[in-house]
Amino acid sequence: MASPNTPAPPNTAASPNTSDSPNPPASPNIEAILASYAGFRDRDIEGILSGMHPDVEWVHPEGMGKYGLGGTKLGHAGIKEFLAHVPTVLGGMRLAPREFIEQGDRVVVFGTREVTSLRGTTATLDFVHSWTMRDGKATRMEDIFDTVAFHELIES
Repeated sequence: MASPNTPAPPNTAASPNTSDSPNPPASPNIEAILASYAGFRDRDIEGILSGMHPDVEWVHPEGMGKYGLGGTKLGHAGIKEFLAHVPTVLGGMRLAPREFIEQGDRVVVFGTREVTSLRGTTATLDFVHSWTMRDGKATRMEDIFDTVAFHELIES
């Protein structure tokens, strides 16, 4: 099993991974997404943006608006602004993408994130990331998660 900071090898709808076969090579779309997750792991903003199209839409649930974390951010500048704001609300976060399902220009990633509140409370929360790709770059990333659990953690 992958460590919390290392993405698990991707499984794709087109090439399922079985215990009898080695992991299939990742598609260009999944490679771009893995580069972005590696940027998160390394706290490297340019690494995060490496898999993103310049006019990317970065979408978080509107229910996170109370903390300035909801809605759609546009382009690399919008993502940088969002990422600069996160430490004012959270003490830390580590993503652990576990399963990648690709069909056409869409990649859906299931995983967990270990989130720490500003007061030091830590919880592991599930996420689904829906990535829309064009020419090997993300044009849209939608983060789907339980906003109630996230609120409880932030306020703990």
